[in-house]
Amino acid sequence: MLSALSNILKITELRKKVVFTLAMFLVFRAGTHIPVPGVNASVIEQLFTSGNLLGMLDLFSGGALSKFSIFAMSITPYINASIILQLLTVVVPKFEQWAKEGEEGRKKLTQVTRYGTVVLGFVQAIGMAYGLRAAIINPGIGSIMLIALTLTTGTVFLMWLGEQITEKGIGNGISLIIFAGIVSRLPDGIYVIYQYLKAGTINPFNLILFLLIAVAMIVFVIAIQQGQRKIPVQYAKRVVGRKMYGGHSSHIPLKVNQAGVIPIIFASSVLMFPVTIAQFVNVAWIKTVADWFAWGTPLQTILYALLIVFFTYFYTAVTMNITDMADNMKKYGGFIPGLRPGKPTADYLDRVMSRITLAGAIFLALIAILPNFIVWATKIQGVYFGGTALLIVVGVALDTMKQIEALILMRHYQGFMK
Repeated sequence: MLSALSNILKITELRKKVVFTLAMFLVFRAGTHIPVPGVNASVIEQLFTSGNLLGMLDLFSGGALSKFSIFAMSITPYINASIILQLLTVVVPKFEQWAKEGEEGRKKLTQVTRYGTVVLGFVQAIGMAYGLRAAIINPGIGSIMLIALTLTTGTVFLMWLGEQITEKGIGNGISLIIFAGIVSRLPDGIYVIYQYLKAGTINPFNLILFLLIAVAMIVFVIAIQQGQRKIPVQYAKRVVGRKMYGGHSSHIPLKVNQAGVIPIIFASSVLMFPVTIAQFVNVAWIKTVADWFAWGTPLQTILYALLIVFFTYFYTAVTMNITDMADNMKKYGGFIPGLRPGKPTADYLDRVMSRITLAGAIFLALIAILPNFIVWATKIQGVYFGGTALLIVVGVALDTMKQIEALILMRHYQGFMK
């Protein structure tokens, strides 16, 4: 491991990429401490002691939301715009055409995503400023618009920062910004656990149990994230002019968790809606309904798991076109041994994908609801561990290590991972 790290420092290009990425992390962390003008930060902080709803959102922003800094919305509008555009690609013929045009088409889709980020960010910023108007020092339409513009500008800057990391640094910049925000909350979590031990709220056995569960969850997530079903494909020989093509074997990798963290985001957004409305509307029956959907209640936990399973199947079906996959295989002379090309191949792939998706959906549901059981078993509250945060951290870490591995292998036979 140490020799692999020394190889990173020896390669000038890789060293520059690592230094640039770390420098961008410092810029991001500095921005989380720059407050939005005209807001009483102490009133905002009181909202984060009431439950896990805003606490989880604050986790993804690296603490910027609880401070109500210029990066309070984090990169969330960009993620929402990307998801919406990905779903529209299946529906809108123009977007579908761009998706098939290669690099030029991707540039057009990226531009649309940027515009969508600005629009969604501004709408979300207005809603956030209006909802938190009690914390505004001089509430009024001018102050709300100023706060909305500041928050939108912060999100756009983070989007640009992420693109710079992707271009000049290592890994996917947007993912790394979210990764940095989540990891930056780790010292606060350690401090909370230390205070619990010091006060006698928990004992060393609770801490050991928490660490064992954490390690087991990380191993479990890595195993599922890397898990895939390899469907063997044989390509027939064909002659084009004087050249012969095909005649080789390959495989189609079908990932167990094809949908990633998107189903958890969708499910949590649906269940957060009544709770969010209840925080800003003083109506008795709405607050009663919100209490049913409060984080950790039996009804919320059951619905959360069921919605994750549903959205896993939904998102996988939208993003993976099994029919096109089978047609492209037939077009280039490929076939699955023992199956006819065309519809029989598509039916087989659909059946396999449905079974794999069930395993992936159950995995996502378990990871999402496990934090509730961790709190019950270890008595450690206020330390969010699991769900979306764990999937993002593990997924981004694995992808970044693979990119470092590829760069090292270009110059050394022995890579970063063994």
